[in-house]
Amino acid sequence: MKKYYLAIPTAAAIIAIVFFLYPYESEPNQSGSKVLTENGVDHLTPQELIQNGSPLLGDSNAKITIVEWGDYQCTYCHAFHKNTKDQLIQEYVNTGKVNFVFRDFPLNGPDSILAAEASYCGNDQDKYWQYHNELYNNWGGERTGWISQKSLDKFATDVGLDMVQFDKCMNTGKYEQKVLDNQRFGKDIGIDATPSFIIFSDKKITKIVGAQPFLIFKQVIDTI
Repeated sequence: MKKYYLAIPTAAAIIAIVFFLYPYESEPNQSGSKVLTENGVDHLTPQELIQNGSPLLGDSNAKITIVEWGDYQCTYCHAFHKNTKDQLIQEYVNTGKVNFVFRDFPLNGPDSILAAEASYCGNDQDKYWQYHNELYNNWGGERTGWISQKSLDKFATDVGLDMVQFDKCMNTGKYEQKVLDNQRFGKDIGIDATPSFIIFSDKKITKIVGAQPFLIFKQVIDTI
């Protein structure tokens, strides 16, 4: 993706549209729309928005990027994965119009951090997205204990990872700081709920909060 500066002179200019519609809530429950805050940042580049996250899904030359901040235990993140993401991928990512990045925002405690670490251990074997999808496909609720080393090992086996390499990665905590850094960056730019989405081109940036239906994303993408 080419590097260019996306000027952000005021908090009001950061977000062109903020969607927050019931019952497609986010976590924690919010009572209104949210905007990103500047926090002393004069400029953000596209690279800053995507760096340290997942591998880029889609064409690196796509004119529009979606960055999702999510938690693997989050109810509404799972709802987005189940109800909306596949259509987004089919209609926009696979056609080269949009690329997609996931960044971690583990609101639900240590198990969410552990799951995020496991996804990056999967990436060491070029299977980030397979592992990411496996986590959401096996979602078991919030803080129910479904995320454990045993379950993460099973998911790794199911997507065909080398278990010696995967377990070594997990046991050393190789990606714990990466996950925490993702969350910290999200907080710094005003992310406070999951799922949250930043959709941007070189002309416009928009935030969507919550597990909104496909038509909401379509409306933003087609006008950005």
